[in-house]
This record gives sequence, C-alpha cells and structure tokens, in this order.
Amino acid sequence: MKKLFGTDGIRGNANQGAMTAEMALEIGRAVAFACRETDRDRRHRILIGKDTRVSGYMLENALTAGICSMGVDVLLVGPLPTPGIAFATHSMRCDAGVVISASHNAYHDNGIKLFSRDGTKFPDAMEAKFESLVGSDELAKHRATGNDIGRAKRIDDASGRYIVFCKNTFPDELSLEGLRIAIDTGNGATYKVAPVILGELGAEIVCINNHPNGVNINDNCGSQHTAGLREKVAETRADLGLAFDGDGDRLIAVDELGNELTGDHIIAICAKDMQERGLLRGNQVVTTVMSNFGFKLAMDKLKLAHHAAKVGDRHVLEMMKDKDASLGGEASGHIILSDHHTTGDGIIAALQLLAVIKRSGKSLSELSTVMTMAPQMLINVPVSSKPPLEELETLTEASKKAEAELEGTGRVLIRYSGTEPKCRVMVEAAEAEQTRRICTELAEIVTRCIG
Repeated sequence: MKKLFGTDGIRGNANQGAMTAEMALEIGRAVAFACRETDRDRRHRILIGKDTRVSGYMLENALTAGICSMGVDVLLVGPLPTPGIAFATHSMRCDAGVVISASHNAYHDNGIKLFSRDGTKFPDAMEAKFESLVGSDELAKHRATGNDIGRAKRIDDASGRYIVFCKNTFPDELSLEGLRIAIDTGNGATYKVAPVILGELGAEIVCINNHPNGVNINDNCGSQHTAGLREKVAETRADLGLAFDGDGDRLIAVDELGNELTGDHIIAICAKDMQERGLLRGNQVVTTVMSNFGFKLAMDKLKLAHHAAKVGDRHVLEMMKDKDASLGGEASGHIILSDHHTTGDGIIAALQLLAVIKRSGKSLSELSTVMTMAPQMLINVPVSSKPPLEELETLTEASKKAEAELEGTGRVLIRYSGTEPKCRVMVEAAEAEQTRRICTELAEIVTRCIG
C-alpha cells in the first residue's frame, strides 16, 4: 500500500485516492480498533472535528460509521480549529481525536489528522500501525454487533469550552482595550471563535473572510494570502492584523504599517519577552530548517540556543520535549507554547503576541525589529516522483556550488513536501539578486530531473 501519512496526517483531493468516503471508513475502523485494543474492559470514544470544507460532511459521516462499526463511540464537535480539537480530545478524556482538514490547502483538498488522548499527534510508530490495519482481515474479525455497536452524539458546547481555554492563557492583569485588531479567519475554522475571544478580552475587532460557504476556505485569504488583511489594516488604521489558516493552527501577523510578519518574527518577539521574564526554559528556542537565516542571527544576538527540527510541527514538538523547551514553531506560523497547549495554536499565539504589545507599550513594528529577514526565495516545483535527492548528481553538484558561493552568508535547502507532490527549493543570501539567481537555477535543475 502507498504510504498514507505525510508530515501532517493524510491529505489529498477530496473524494479521490486516500480521501474517499470508503478510505475514511477504513481509517476510522483502524483507529477505533487500535484504541480499543489497549483496554477491552471499558467503553471507548473518539472525538471528531473539522474545518469548513464542503467535503467535511462526507468524511465526517464515513469516519463515524467506521468507528462505530468497531464498537467505539463518537463525539462530534463540528467546525473547530485543530488545536481546539486537540484540547477537547484531552479534556473530554477521549481515546483519540480526529481532525478533518487540509489546513492551508484549497477547498477541493481535505485531510485527516489524528491526536492521541493527551492532545498530541500520534508518533510515527502508531501511524504505521493504523496504516497496517487499513483494509486488513484483522478488522473484519472484530466487527461489533448488537449492543456493542458504537453510538454517535454531537457536543454543542465544544466551541464555548475552547473559547474559555484560550482566554485563560491571556494574563489576568491585562486587557485588550484600546486595541483595534483586524482579523482574517480565511473562511475557516476560526471564523466564530477568534472574534469572540479577542472581543471578549476588550479589543475592537474588524473581521474579514469570516463567512465560509464550503468552497471559499483559504481562497486568496488567510495566513497564506495577506494582501486583503494588509489593506484592511491600512483602511481601518488598525493597530495590527492577525491572519489564520483554514484549520486555525497557524498565525501570520501584519503590523500597523502593513508589513507582514512570519512565524519567525512572532517566535522571536515572544522569545525575547519570555527571556526577559524568566519564562524561556533553558534559554532556547526550537524551530525548523525552514526558518529564515535572520532568525538564527537574532537568536545569536539574544544569546539564545537555537535548535532546528525537521519540517512539521510534530517534529518541532518532539524536539521541544527532548530539550524541555517552552517555545517553538515554524516560519509558516505554527507556534507552540508548551506552557499553554500541547500543539500549535494560532489563537493562543496571537494572545501571547498581544500580551507582549500591551506589556511593552510598543507597536508591533517596533517589536519586530528584534530580527531582520535575510533575503529569501522559495520555489515549489511540481514533481512526478520523489527519488532520493542525494541520488540526483546534477542537483547535488549545483547545490554544493551554490553553498560554496554563499560562504556562510546564506544557505540552500532543497526538500520534498510531505503533503503535496512538490519539491521545495529555498535559498537565502545577503543580496536579493543573488538569492533569486541561485534559487531559479536550482529550481530549473529540479524540473529537468524530476518535473
């Protein structure tokens, strides 16, 4: 069987390949069976939530049928941010949580992400077990019958519980009164909860892209497309803008001058604040190999240790646990504050950023000077296959030549996407023209080799 799980669950075009109702049913059965095997003397339950994609209805019902067929109950929470589903899974003592979402992808894609009972993503070994069970004879032997068949029910107050959880991460002594905040929810899972949370904490809210219709999620909006938010910040003279992706686990900010701040900026701002308040355990930060070269220089200036994990928030979290770090994340906007949550949470990251603004009395543009971005270029090259990159001799030689040219003033990173048929070519250098030239040349070589 082709490997189902990528760097962030299973993902693909809805109603095709791994994202059919039939496959979702099998995945539901596999997860239910694996959870039930841990203890057959009690009733088990799995929580299911989703973002706002039209295909979510199809996959939700198929997963529910598969889980119930194995004698496990289902709790349905409806549209809720991914971190909200992680929270609910843990707080409601469920055996697992299922998120139906393709994150920042367009509406025609969908995906399935899994959380364990402690609110963290399952390790690779457990995902491999789920894969081995999908379509196996083992599942057919253990179908539930009669009164053992699982039951499903909706939990109507899940969003309210998550709202309270998020608000409790904001300092009691602070208020957002006096701040005008523009929010872009990307027509995704934060469309209801984000405005409520920030509004109840006292902010004046200007919200855009908060009317999902099943097909407009991430459609030229949200954390991947901030042009509309930048315009709204200027139009309303907002103090800042906050952009979330489709499932709410990413945050990208816009300062009062209309400049976009990546996850690297937000992590750097929070790192400096936490360091000053003695809350940055081990004076260290965990990001990924995709973080900007300027972030490393900023951490060096602050005398903070910087650890680079593999791409994917799950890998960041694993390294954070290993290093006992309290702050980590990705340039894409996944930000993990382990003192507050078990996974990346766009809303909680926004609240901590806002707390720094209120505590310091500084604007977001002033705070962002903690780091200076190195010129960076990223080209996503569509590929027909994914052979080991080290076996592509022409590409290897070109990469070595580029790195020799940069001589420590930048870097080259070439890697496959874990969720899409693409090869990502990223180059950072001291000069923008040098960055563009090297990145373009390497991308052309990738296209010739495997495009």
